[in-house]
Amino acid sequence: MVSEQTQFPTLYELLTAEYTNEEVSNTINKVTQRVKNTSFQRWYRAQEFADNVQDGKSYFNGPSPSREPLYHTPSQLLQCHRKLYYRQHNAPKETPDPSGIFWIGENVETELIIPFFKAVLGDRTYVQNSIWVDFTIKSRTGQLRLRGETDPAFVDQDGVPILLTEVKTKDSIDHLESPNAHHLAQVHAYMYGLTDKFDRRITDALLVYVDRTTLELKVFRCEFDPLFWRRRVLDWAASHSECRIENRLPPADPEFDWECQFCSYRERCGKETDGIGEDSPPRGFLPLHEYPEEKVVTHLEAHRGDVKLTPTIAHQFPELAKEFEVHKWRCQSCTDEFSWRRLEPGQPRQPIQCPNCKSVTVDQGSVRGPTPKEQSSRE
Repeated sequence: MVSEQTQFPTLYELLTAEYTNEEVSNTINKVTQRVKNTSFQRWYRAQEFADNVQDGKSYFNGPSPSREPLYHTPSQLLQCHRKLYYRQHNAPKETPDPSGIFWIGENVETELIIPFFKAVLGDRTYVQNSIWVDFTIKSRTGQLRLRGETDPAFVDQDGVPILLTEVKTKDSIDHLESPNAHHLAQVHAYMYGLTDKFDRRITDALLVYVDRTTLELKVFRCEFDPLFWRRRVLDWAASHSECRIENRLPPADPEFDWECQFCSYRERCGKETDGIGEDSPPRGFLPLHEYPEEKVVTHLEAHRGDVKLTPTIAHQFPELAKEFEVHKWRCQSCTDEFSWRRLEPGQPRQPIQCPNCKSVTVDQGSVRGPTPKEQSSRE
């Protein structure tokens, strides 16, 4: 049997020897098949997995751990309660993560902003890449715990912080006139935490916004505001903890208008819905909906043994259907049930005709898998 290595010349060999046009064409076709989006995504996810293990952060490779209701992360403060509730309970995301934004943000910080800080502030200035904060604070709900990692901080020779920074990248900063409120909440948590950790009051921070297209900067100096911290941030955190303690789905009431536009739970929440999944609990998949494969696997791992695939997802990823259980199709009119293999799904979110009663109305007669609410009630 001819190995893959000897079946076709490599690109290097094409440049250093003579080959027939057919051999050249076959090699280029092979390279073209390998250099494509699906291959890149698999490679990138494998790289992230390996990097997390190497950095001692293998916990990033699986579902998010379940946190205590009073636990908060500074970067998630002052955002939509329902979005965070879904995220904290490992609800399946409907869209892939914006990995490009994360990668650009991290590299802008390490490759540009930190060297820039050192260059403009002189040799006697020390910059520490990050500092962990972990503190508790009293609220009407109880002792809140906040834990997170800052962006670069200016420190003295002993590593004690003097000035905090927070670096954010945006598609455009042209119309940015003031810091975003949730970014202010984040740096307030860091300033409070650093003051609690070190024998020095940290009352100032720089919010640095970087335009991802032009690499232009806008910098805002932020001073610690006790009223904003207490009345806005801590009140928000206490309200969110109350929902988690009571295991109550928060209202679909985002803090900011833009949140719904970029949310990964729009259909589950009801902001963009077919009338089936509105106000769904965090566990279970929406019927007639397709999901990114990595989000399906993460949700299954987070609720192993308690969650099944919908028939639509089983057809989308048949390999997963060999490992995990699958719900049956069910007609909403005659209530007849069918194996997931018997009926082929149509376009995502489109109703399927019942082969027995021939009904296909969206509200009554469509054949679909169970909603998350129905899945919970059947257990």
